[in-house]
Formats: sequence, C-alpha cells, structure tokens
Amino acid sequence: MKIMICCSKYFYDRIPDIKKSLEEKGHEIVLPNSYDEPFREERLKQEDKEKHISWKAEMIRLLIEKISKSDAILVLNLEKNGKENYIGGATFIEIFKAFEMNKKIFLYNPIAESIFKDELEGMNPVVINKNLEVI
Repeated sequence: MKIMICCSKYFYDRIPDIKKSLEEKGHEIVLPNSYDEPFREERLKQEDKEKHISWKAEMIRLLIEKISKSDAILVLNLEKNGKENYIGGATFIEIFKAFEMNKKIFLYNPIAESIFKDELEGMNPVVINKNLEVI
C-alpha cells in the first residue's frame, strides 16, 4: 500500500523509524511536505508575508496531489506542548482531503478532545493505537 505520513512538523523526527517499519512490511511511504526543511514556514512568515501566503497555497496543492496518489494516510497524532494526540490545522486538512477522496485514514493514537473531534469521528478513521501491524 502507498501511505502518506501526515503530522505536525514538530513530529518529523519520529518519522524515520515509522517509515522504516512500514517499508519492511512492503509499504511505499510518501513523506509530508517540507519534510527536508520543516521550519521553512516560520522563516517565510518572518521574511515576507506574501511569499508565505504563496508558499502555503502551494503546500496545500501539493498535499492534495500526494494524497490523491496514495492509498491511505497515517496521521501521527502525538503529544505537543502538553496536548495529547495533537492534530493541527494542516493535518486536519490532510485528513479531510483523504476522506473526500475515499482513502483509508489511520490515526496513530485516539482522537483527542478538540474543536473538530466530531468531524474527525465522522470521517471514521482507524485508530491503530501505536500498532503498525494493524495497517
């Protein structure tokens, strides 16, 4: 299966081990946007607002393309700044696009309390509880 990993840029350091485990099981992995330069967005925000807006739009277009070419997404919803199972705005967009395209959606951890918990539950993801064998 071709799987796109989706998560906050603050979790990118967790991706290599998960990627390796999934590849050992025969899966092809698609990495998140800006994986090689996770904090480019912060730099662009400080340098030039218009460049940041243009870059952000391009990142959204690119994630749509990546999801459309994948069979599933794996969302690494981990702890961030004391918030368990964090899912931010960009990751929520990725989940929604996968849902819209009828792709399989796997969550690494259960859905946390958030402003879009109901929407996430409605998209009926498979919660794997850190068990990559489920995929």
